[in-house]
Amino acid sequence: MQKIQMNVPLVEMDGDEMTRIIWKSIKEILLLPYIDLKTEYYDLGLQKRDETNDQITIDAAMANKNYGVAVKCATITPNAQRVEEYKLKQMWKSPNGTIRAILDGTVFRAPIIAKGIQPLIPTWKKPITIARHAYGDLYRNVEYRVGEPGKAELVFTNEKGEESRQTIFEFQGKGILMGMHNLDRSIESFARSCFNYALEVKQDLWFSTKDTISKQYDHRFKDVFQEIYDQEYKARFEEANIEYFYTLIDDAVARVIRSDGGYIWACKNYDGDVMSDMVATAFGSLAMMTSVLVSPEGNFEFEAAHGTVTRHYYKHLKGEETSTNSMATIFAWTGALKKRGELDGINELVEFADQLEAASLKTIEAGIMTKDLALISDLPDKKTVSTEQFLIEIKKTLDNMRQ
Repeated sequence: MQKIQMNVPLVEMDGDEMTRIIWKSIKEILLLPYIDLKTEYYDLGLQKRDETNDQITIDAAMANKNYGVAVKCATITPNAQRVEEYKLKQMWKSPNGTIRAILDGTVFRAPIIAKGIQPLIPTWKKPITIARHAYGDLYRNVEYRVGEPGKAELVFTNEKGEESRQTIFEFQGKGILMGMHNLDRSIESFARSCFNYALEVKQDLWFSTKDTISKQYDHRFKDVFQEIYDQEYKARFEEANIEYFYTLIDDAVARVIRSDGGYIWACKNYDGDVMSDMVATAFGSLAMMTSVLVSPEGNFEFEAAHGTVTRHYYKHLKGEETSTNSMATIFAWTGALKKRGELDGINELVEFADQLEAASLKTIEAGIMTKDLALISDLPDKKTVSTEQFLIEIKKTLDNMRQ
């Protein structure tokens, strides 16, 4: 069978640990036999980021802007232990945070639903999509370790040199400080992305912050969303028979747990990071969560919502068999291939990506799955397979579908 041709490359961002192993296997088993795969490759593994002083992450993000579509493997965000383990020059920032800041987009994360994998929340019947703001907050913060008594101030100096000062805290001893920021234009882009996506999928949109406590920072998010909704989207939402409403983050959590799903929940950057993992796990597995970053200019970066699966990687290094779920990483590739096909008018590429997703789900629904899913599946006669065998089984299903 002739391979599907690509005109424009994907930006390929490789990653770390077990997901890096899976990444290579997915390409070899599920992609290269069928596609003349064209990618512009960037190694975002921790060692290469350290070697290039993280310039490679910036280069990858700029390539994403240039080519429009990227697919990214999970990467390590180093803590103190990782700095020691990998002998790093410094504690590099989150590559996802760097890419999000450069693209200034919104991350939409939704669970992959498969028959036989029941959500841990019995009321959840439909997917819950998390829309995560992709700029600022903790991910572009400035931190300071206070080592002695003194006064901490928030200082803003305008272009005329005039200063505004506000006391943060008067330290009597050691402590810590953190400064965060955001931009009106980024919040506005986030709001419009959420409203447009809700209209596209015809689902209600919820937005939540903690404006009762954060009366400037969080309240600005609330005000921007409401202003844009009232001025630009209210009539369109009413026509589409969908709803936008704002509530406090703690109330939103209670509402989500009691709901049956089927809506978009928009969150600030950190809230979205945490809540997307909660939603993914409650739907069955963190490895069953898709993620796409969409920039205001229409650039897309697809990835899995989970991390690098460190525990399995250490087992792999010892030569022990692993049973790591690759579904979210497969769907990152299929999402990127579909978008590339849509933008370039290559229907074959779109159809192949759809087939690969269907084959992956069909394999699970036939009872063949990795250990994490076998533990929660209610299917009879389940067969637990290794990391690589799962991909081989998907290939068998795919080949049968394509005959």
